[in-house]
Amino acid sequence: MRDTLHLYGSYLAASLRSQLQYRASFLMMTAAVGATSFLEFATVWALFERFGRLADWSLPEAAVLYGLVNVAFALSEALARGFDDFPSMVRSGSFDRVLLRPRSTALQVAGSRIQLMRIGRLLQALLVLAWGAHALQIRWTLEQVGIACLAIGGGVALFSGLLVLQATFSFWSTESLEVFNIATYGGVETTQYPLSVYRRELRTFFTWFVPLATVTYFPTLAILNRSDPLGSTRAFQTWCPLLGWLFLAICLQIWEIGVRHYRSTGS
Repeated sequence: MRDTLHLYGSYLAASLRSQLQYRASFLMMTAAVGATSFLEFATVWALFERFGRLADWSLPEAAVLYGLVNVAFALSEALARGFDDFPSMVRSGSFDRVLLRPRSTALQVAGSRIQLMRIGRLLQALLVLAWGAHALQIRWTLEQVGIACLAIGGGVALFSGLLVLQATFSFWSTESLEVFNIATYGGVETTQYPLSVYRRELRTFFTWFVPLATVTYFPTLAILNRSDPLGSTRAFQTWCPLLGWLFLAICLQIWEIGVRHYRSTGS
């Protein structure tokens, strides 16, 4: 485990050095990502400005939910973006070199592209989260901080699992399947709003099949000390983010199945 973390740290350091070679470009890209994210939150603000409340949620409460979702997604985008480029590795045959190295293939693919400019989304999400917490006058207890950390960690694992799953299907189809964007980018958009506003079928899908709600909606309820109209318990709200790590573990097992079925391009 220590060797794995050390290797990934080396990938991270190399990416940092290369991306900071052109600092002005890096800063402009980071600012552009942050500005785009602010525009995304503007749509949430416009919705609440029009209707006042949504499923009995106020804008500051939605801001806390939005912040947790996007902090997790920004970290996942930065650290596991290599899986998004995996189809090109299969087409070019460069994945063959990965197989020759005595290290985890998943780790090498994840480290092949680390996008540090995603810090723009991360900072924007932290600002929105801080504003929402300040507007609600949340006095952070140790329990609430712990739940937030569990939610963010579980969210990073879950979003990374979705990227792994999307990449895995490239072993059979060299083109990235757009249907997975429904669960990744579409999932981010969906979970920025209270789960209770959606139909039962969609709630079930995002709780038990692609458990995005377990790392976003339910822990946010615990942080805000809100009762759940869907009937979840406080214990479930607190610990359900661990399902994100279980989801990642399952996706990595599916990845290993894909690796065993890989056929080289011969190039």
